[in-house]
Amino acid sequence: MSGLYDLHTHTTLTDGEMIPIELVRRMAVLGYSIVAITDHADSTNLDFLIESVNRLKTPAELYGVRLLCGVELTHIPPPLIPGTARAAKKNGADIVIVHGESPVEPVASGTNHAACTCSDVDVLAHPGFITTKDAYEAHDRGIALEITSRGGHNRANGHVAAVARKAECIMVVNSDAHAPHDLLDKRAKFDVARGAGLKKEECAPIMDLNIDCIVFR
Repeated sequence: MSGLYDLHTHTTLTDGEMIPIELVRRMAVLGYSIVAITDHADSTNLDFLIESVNRLKTPAELYGVRLLCGVELTHIPPPLIPGTARAAKKNGADIVIVHGESPVEPVASGTNHAACTCSDVDVLAHPGFITTKDAYEAHDRGIALEITSRGGHNRANGHVAAVARKAECIMVVNSDAHAPHDLLDKRAKFDVARGAGLKKEECAPIMDLNIDCIVFR
């Protein structure tokens, strides 16, 4: 098992159960080579999160993991998403995720659209019942749509996969891990993709995705 990625994880820096280096170690043991720590962020903790995760890059390398410093912009008012995403990148974030309009949280209407039209956003997490129009906006900017294993958020996976397929969007499979039991091995990751309605031949390029096509687009 090698070459696995997860672009959406949480630690004790916000609401996760694992300190960052524990998360990295557990991911390394599962065969992950690329991991993004993307704790929940708004204007009050953005700089703290970026500075903290960037400190962990060398220890992560010693475990064979390329660590991406990220944030998940969460419950940001839609008009403020572009500026906050831009600030995150300017201050050293490798990857910016936006907490999409999940069916199980009161995310503000318009969040998906704001994320999909922002070139500083890299991944729209659990976007719920995203519109085809917004998916095309994401496609035009190279923004990936997430297929998630997270309970509740994953209720709309089938819809997300169908809309992403139609708009030819990049799709990523992430755990949105908050605890050790949330982490996915290779088989579980594949099952999440298949459970979203993707065919086996569609899963392979998602599982083997070159993450640099998102980070350095």
